[in-house]
Amino acid sequence: MTININIKHPQNVFNRQVYYELEDYSNFTEIWYGGAASGKSHGVVQKVVVKALQDWKYPRKVLFLRKVGATVKESIYEDVLIRLSEWGILPYCRVNKSNYEITLPNGSVFLFKGMDNPEKIKSIKGLSDVVMEEATEFNQEDYEQLTLRVREKKHPDKQIYLMFNPVSKANWVYQYFFLHDQSNTIIHQSTYQDNHFLDENTKQQIEKFKLTNPAWYRIYALGEFATLDKLIFPNYKTSRLDKNSDRLRNLPSMFGLDFGYSNDPSAFIHIKVDERNKTIYFLEEYTKKGLLNNQIAQAIKDMGYEKEVITADAAEQKSIAEIRREGIDRIRPAKKGKDSVIQGIQFLQQYQFDVDDRCTTLIEELDNYTWQKDKKSNEYTNQPTDLFNHVLDATRYAVEEINGRGKVQVKTYRNLLF
Repeated sequence: MTININIKHPQNVFNRQVYYELEDYSNFTEIWYGGAASGKSHGVVQKVVVKALQDWKYPRKVLFLRKVGATVKESIYEDVLIRLSEWGILPYCRVNKSNYEITLPNGSVFLFKGMDNPEKIKSIKGLSDVVMEEATEFNQEDYEQLTLRVREKKHPDKQIYLMFNPVSKANWVYQYFFLHDQSNTIIHQSTYQDNHFLDENTKQQIEKFKLTNPAWYRIYALGEFATLDKLIFPNYKTSRLDKNSDRLRNLPSMFGLDFGYSNDPSAFIHIKVDERNKTIYFLEEYTKKGLLNNQIAQAIKDMGYEKEVITADAAEQKSIAEIRREGIDRIRPAKKGKDSVIQGIQFLQQYQFDVDDRCTTLIEELDNYTWQKDKKSNEYTNQPTDLFNHVLDATRYAVEEINGRGKVQVKTYRNLLF
């Protein structure tokens, strides 16, 4: 069987930076980073599909990874299916929807996994390539372990691809690849300006942030690494938490929700609070852009929290009402008062943070949430930057019960066990 991908006008299929690198496999590690809507993930998937279809004698085995397995289906897996469909290849593939496995016509296999179960990754043999989506969610040990997995002798041009939007310079990717020259590594940067498939309206919306939020524009549009100033929550630890463990089972659970849509994600958080030892345990997060209110409600149901008391952003009263109509009838608005953001931050600063290592968005926020600097005096102000704060805002709402802004009502709220 022969699959012929006949692309008469490649400029209508590939962005320039991808097209000229399409069949260059000379570097073991390829870094593809940049701003939102830059087409980097789209381009890497195109390159990997082309590469995987070329070898009929020794079909390739490609592992696509997210740090958390639960996020695979709606991200890189869906992206690969779309690319295969666009090129007319999908009807010739075998798709195992339960295992997230795709077999191409030449026998090459695409596997989709989460790194939150590293032992299962170690058991996969014969890998030719690895694709790490949102690579900043991983850690250096993850990357180094994966380099050992890509060692099948029969496969030429073995590679690891890292894709991400920049976060802080404290992240391992910046420290490992950008501060030190790494052999056999190539770095590609792109912005929305490099994506000629982007519609004009989206470009205009992004460029508005030049004036309205320059920090957002530099980080999310231009893909620059954030320069760390003074972190608001500089100290936290990560571990693998079990909400049903003896240590956590009897601690009160609290839930918060911050709304987003186009540029910002909606963010839901489940925490447990140990008042006696002044520790907050961050157990489970859910974050995603572009969610309608019924989709937020369904996500909460899927997590099993539809009967819990959830405190949400009071600025979104209409959204709260719509979510109630979807069966999440114990959701309520936060009680915002004067200086509530600063007061909430100061309250949280009294606690130690223990974060489940699968809460990757929260970890990113903790590494990047900083105080603003006054441009004239160069001194720090008491105002936080309005970036990297969505899960943390949800956390401020969640702790209202013990922050004094909400009345503790043990008889009403069964998840509070004071």
